[in-house]
Amino acid sequence: MISRSRARHPFLDHPGPLAFAHRGGALGAPENTLAAFERAVALGYRYLETDARTTADGALLAFHDARLERTTDAAGAVAELPWRTVRAARVGGSEPIPLLEELLDAFPQARLNIDVKTDAAVVPLVEAVRRTGSWDRVCVGAFSDRRLAAARAAGGPRLATSLGPRAVLGLRVRSLTGPVPADRLLGDRLLGAAVRAQAVCVQVPVRYPAPEQPQQATATGNRRGGPGVTVVDRAFVRAAHHRGLQVHVWTVDDPEVIRHLIGLGVDGIMSDRIDLLRDVLVEHGVWSG
Repeated sequence: MISRSRARHPFLDHPGPLAFAHRGGALGAPENTLAAFERAVALGYRYLETDARTTADGALLAFHDARLERTTDAAGAVAELPWRTVRAARVGGSEPIPLLEELLDAFPQARLNIDVKTDAAVVPLVEAVRRTGSWDRVCVGAFSDRRLAAARAAGGPRLATSLGPRAVLGLRVRSLTGPVPADRLLGDRLLGAAVRAQAVCVQVPVRYPAPEQPQQATATGNRRGGPGVTVVDRAFVRAAHHRGLQVHVWTVDDPEVIRHLIGLGVDGIMSDRIDLLRDVLVEHGVWSG
């Protein structure tokens, strides 16, 4: 087993592997709702994963999709609707969409990993972290290097972030090249600035592209020659740890894959099946909430 990385930020200062309730998990409550996060916390979870996007009038939501149709009883693009309209929508027909700041206030002992979904959400998110004094319990990720750079600029050195896509590519290249001089390495050129900034972790799927429905992924599909290219292996974990970065893997709902990742020494696992993730971590004697 590869040793896990030491924490570079208070957000990560907790026994690992960290267990993340992805969008609150899937234990009888609709995703990204206060009810879902309450169930996760009641189950013992200290780490909650959610998303951030804004309405037309700037309300910062904990909501994943660009549109309302998939998860709510309403319709329309979130960014084109005012908060007074969006707040009437019900996720799963029963639960309101929470404001991101509501989550920070409702669970003061929890740590939130927040995927910022749009450029417009960056500054409101940093302001919410500032207003609630949540610097030590928030980590910001995004599928955009530009968005992460904007978050780092707005938040300053107290804001923890994950690596963006460009730097993840650099880390993967670096993990495959071995001891090649750094000044000739594409990987190190892609990695450098992000690692020197506030990046404290890398958050990736086992394989890329990730399955559209991760809860249906199997160990075969994620580990041994399924569709896509392997991201997380021993070399990748070793390369991340060498640079002081934790490795968090999403979204894993298969017990065999979870066991495999524990064996690789990853530092965190995100799951919709928070009951299953907890059971496997307990089985291995590494559950700490």
